[in-house]
Amino acid sequence: MRRRLCALLLCAALLYCAVAPTAFAIASDDASGFVLVSEAVPDAILEIRYYSTYNFIGDRIDGYEEPVALLTREAARALREVSDELVEKGYRLKIYDAYRPQAAVDHFVRWAGDGGDTRMKPYFYPELDKGVLFKQGYIARRSGHSRGSTVDLTLFDMAAGKDVDMGGTFDHFGRLSHPDYSGVTQAQYENRMLLRNTMLAHGFKAISTEWWHFTLVNEPYRDTYFTFPVRADAVAPAVDSGEEGMVLPVVIEGE
Repeated sequence: MRRRLCALLLCAALLYCAVAPTAFAIASDDASGFVLVSEAVPDAILEIRYYSTYNFIGDRIDGYEEPVALLTREAARALREVSDELVEKGYRLKIYDAYRPQAAVDHFVRWAGDGGDTRMKPYFYPELDKGVLFKQGYIARRSGHSRGSTVDLTLFDMAAGKDVDMGGTFDHFGRLSHPDYSGVTQAQYENRMLLRNTMLAHGFKAISTEWWHFTLVNEPYRDTYFTFPVRADAVAPAVDSGEEGMVLPVVIEGE
């Protein structure tokens, strides 16, 4: 009986060790590892969509208190390398979103549960019923953006004085946004690949569903979802309150 009990306890311990690293995530308001993108990447253009009302919800999103972009120091350093290379080719980076506080993600979730609010459907999800956005992964309770090393961006052509034609718009929910979507022109595809290949060459990784979305491969906070708001003074050194970060259950994350 004792041997059986010990065996059960050992199995339970092994199972816990196997799942524990991914079973929980930390919520933190410590912004000391973050910087302003405008300072770290001075050539970048900011068009922070979630501070405006031109986004898939149609309202300013919770947690976006100023039209600034924040990233971890590591992600910002890599993005500066991307910018420097592309500036030499006549382009500047245009940033749509970077760090996204958990309050913003919670706003997305509340909106997704309101079936009657479809004000922006013609612009951002014309081919989809709002009810499938959760099921198909467009909206989720956790976002990689909240870990601070993910950025949404496009290219701005300095000679032409306008955004590069990517064959689709930021935050469009649908196949058109897939980087390898066959319905775009050859020129549009090459523009997507210019952005993608340059980002990958400097340490970022892409996803298969959004041509504008990239995450630093060696992101410093893989299990931490930050809560501080998007504003310039948030990146000042945080005051140690002596309190540990609270533990949150992990939900399959959206990007």
